[in-house]
Amino acid sequence: MASASFYFPLSSSSAHLLVSFFGMSYVGSLYLTKYTRLSFRPAAQPPQSEQDYGRRPNDRGRDDLEVIQARLVAVTAATILNCLVVFWTIRSIGRGISDGSSSAVDVTTAYLGLKLPTLSLESIYPHLLAPILFIGPLYAHYLFESLPFQRKWNFQLNVVDQLFSWIGIRNYFMAPITEELVFRSCVLSVYHLAGVSRNKLIFLAPLAFGFAHVHHAWENYNRLGRTPAAAKRAIFMSLFQLAYTTLFGFYTSYVFLRTGSIYPAISSHIFCNFMGVPQLGYELSVFPTKKIALWITYFAGIIGFFWNLSTYTRSSSSIYWTNTSASL
Repeated sequence: MASASFYFPLSSSSAHLLVSFFGMSYVGSLYLTKYTRLSFRPAAQPPQSEQDYGRRPNDRGRDDLEVIQARLVAVTAATILNCLVVFWTIRSIGRGISDGSSSAVDVTTAYLGLKLPTLSLESIYPHLLAPILFIGPLYAHYLFESLPFQRKWNFQLNVVDQLFSWIGIRNYFMAPITEELVFRSCVLSVYHLAGVSRNKLIFLAPLAFGFAHVHHAWENYNRLGRTPAAAKRAIFMSLFQLAYTTLFGFYTSYVFLRTGSIYPAISSHIFCNFMGVPQLGYELSVFPTKKIALWITYFAGIIGFFWNLSTYTRSSSSIYWTNTSASL
């Protein structure tokens, strides 16, 4: 497959429409049926904190088993649909393959980053970047004695129950896989076909991923009691989520474009979901005698991440980074 030599023109307006469809179909699938929608009864007394909000018999939260199962089916269907739309787009406009030996399926597989890489150090390195960034939080887990095989770690609780419950399947498998396929593979592929520059692919395209999480504000508003204070808290939580999901999107977009593979983005997403948001302030308060070590490991992780970012994502097979049509 002569990956660096073919380019499929797509208008910017068409690309924007397709990206809008990707986002709306994915988020919209969460509200498509009564089985996927959430519902909350108003609280008799507004809760004083998030923990005070009590579940009522008719409430349907995102962690209810029926809701999780229905939403997993919905987002899986939406993801497959969006990948098929990319295939249809490439099949419709991709008639200029240089050697005529690559089918639309082959080209779509390449654009979506689905081709399995050959096992090598080059293919392993991108998966190490997120753990390097989290050296500080990993050290904190060591201090808490909660790393694998430490005193407070339990295989049943920390692996079986956490990873393979329905909530775990959603958080650590289905959400990372479907979100990366839609908001990285599909979004970046159509923007690339429209000739969008790499800078825009890295720093603007992930906004679609960030804004796709804003719908959680409605759930938080209801869960916190439907009061003015709840509205403010929900807005703040959504803005915070928008910020860190967009930042995460910058990183995974860069990795996807550099490697031409979606798998490092998925593994990073799984790892970051498992680790959660770093809690340096809390860790400093719990381990006051380890403040210097905590600061050093946090900074070491950040420095090590940026130091190795370019080297660990170097690839000779990415159609995104070698194609001059999407230059910096």
